[in-house]
Amino acid sequence: MPLRTHAVMAYAELHCLTNYSFLRGASHPEEVVARAAELGYTALAVTDECSVAGVVKAHQAAKEHALKLLVGSEFRLEDGITLVLLAPDRIAYGQLCTLITLGRRRSEKGSYRLALPDLERGLDRCLALWIPDHRRPREENHRVGERLADAFPDRLWIALELFREGDDLDKVAELLMLSIRLDVPLVAAGDVHLHDPSRKPLQD
Repeated sequence: MPLRTHAVMAYAELHCLTNYSFLRGASHPEEVVARAAELGYTALAVTDECSVAGVVKAHQAAKEHALKLLVGSEFRLEDGITLVLLAPDRIAYGQLCTLITLGRRRSEKGSYRLALPDLERGLDRCLALWIPDHRRPREENHRVGERLADAFPDRLWIALELFREGDDLDKVAELLMLSIRLDVPLVAAGDVHLHDPSRKPLQD
């Protein structure tokens, strides 16, 4: 009798920081790429905060491991909104870099400043993952979601990231409700900061 096999759902990590996100990421780009390949991921998005500095090393490693690399960046806006933007092509990459330059030029070296209106124009080729704060008032998240849906028509997803912090069920329920009300799909993401548990002390 043949052994029963279980189908494994393909997974791509869409939110991953490296040590190019200062004081947040704890692994080199090539390390997170190698780990993603080892885990059998179909793709990995390197999305350092307001930066694409780690993409070159990640690209080299992705070629070695035959892993599809997605280029993106995370942004924490002054409005208290967190987004990950992904660039599916060269035009989108140029738009992403223009936004990064805009935010960096407004602030002292090592920081940046962007607000929601900055994302409502000039990013028509980028894909967006919104990471809502499920503890904010529902109507406030709904208003933000409506603006983002207008800015990224058919290119917006709500990222569901679970960290076993005791409120996972509440988060799932709140974001599912938000997804239904806005007609914006949910997508799983991990907010990865390291490739191996041994780096946790450094990440902390």
